[in-house]
Amino acid sequence: MAPPELRLGTRGSQLALWQANTVAARVAEAGGPPCRIVVIKTSGDRLQEAPLSEVGGKRLFVKEIEDALLRGEIDLAVHSSKDMPAVLPDGLTIAAVLPREEPLDAVVLPVISHQPAISHQPAISHQPAISHQPSAMTIDGLVARLGQSPSIGTGSVRRIAQLTRLFPGARFAPIRGNLDTRLRKLDEGAHDALVLAAAGLRRLGFANRISLALPAAACVPAPGQGIVAVEIRADDVGTRDAVARIDDAAAGAALVAERALVAALGGGCQTPIGALATPIEGGELELVAAVVALDGSKAVRASGRGSRRDAAALGARIGAELIAGGADEILKDASHAHGAVEGIQP
Repeated sequence: MAPPELRLGTRGSQLALWQANTVAARVAEAGGPPCRIVVIKTSGDRLQEAPLSEVGGKRLFVKEIEDALLRGEIDLAVHSSKDMPAVLPDGLTIAAVLPREEPLDAVVLPVISHQPAISHQPAISHQPAISHQPSAMTIDGLVARLGQSPSIGTGSVRRIAQLTRLFPGARFAPIRGNLDTRLRKLDEGAHDALVLAAAGLRRLGFANRISLALPAAACVPAPGQGIVAVEIRADDVGTRDAVARIDDAAAGAALVAERALVAALGGGCQTPIGALATPIEGGELELVAAVVALDGSKAVRASGRGSRRDAAALGARIGAELIAGGADEILKDASHAHGAVEGIQP
């Protein structure tokens, strides 16, 4: 029996609140109980100025929310699934996922304004003039436009490792905060480009800022990118029944495959692992994955197909192929590099 109200835990960022409100609306539309949004501040939110690789990785965005779930203070948690650890805490499970938004990484170039700027209030618009935006841009066109040593805003070790192979002379800098803050800094000249998840840009109404969606051949996205996950206590039958009505089976199978691959590799927080499972005809998934050295010097790739029903086995198989190709050594080097430089375990 479903409870009269569900307490939904979430971070307080723009994107997190979009995700939480979307889940709440879909549960209600499916005949489930109303959801009360409970905003929980995480360590990742409190450490806004530090690169993720320096403060312990993306699990910082879910730990406090999962703790609240385990204590019974909330009934469900809504996350960007790419922020979740490969192995969930005992007693928690993913009970539903929303349909996947575009999973690729996106390059965002600055808006050029010809309006005179006032020193204390630069002329910034998040709605770029079409004439200043690239049309049908390609990877080669992007490289030509940005030159040999662009400043690229991203703190993701996965993106940096792969983009270094495209831009060997690039300077990468972390850029965090709400999406509109990141875009404003870009337009003010802080960077030559940003690399962000296309899903977040689309969900928050900034699809027209995408200059180029990077194909997986150039930059394999993060496992789970573009998928909103609903986490509950494994023994909470009432909440499970309520959220099961909004589950998207295709996105769920893709997420299972991608998470199984990460688990096979032993990957956790800030690791240079890319994985993308795509549903194809015949009830199958196609999984492509890459592990790239932090300096871009080495890359191991693998791909394969399997039944959606056996998504976990597909992920484990492709993970094993990556290990056979030397991915474990790349990940070991990346782990040692983080531990040596930051004095932490990633």
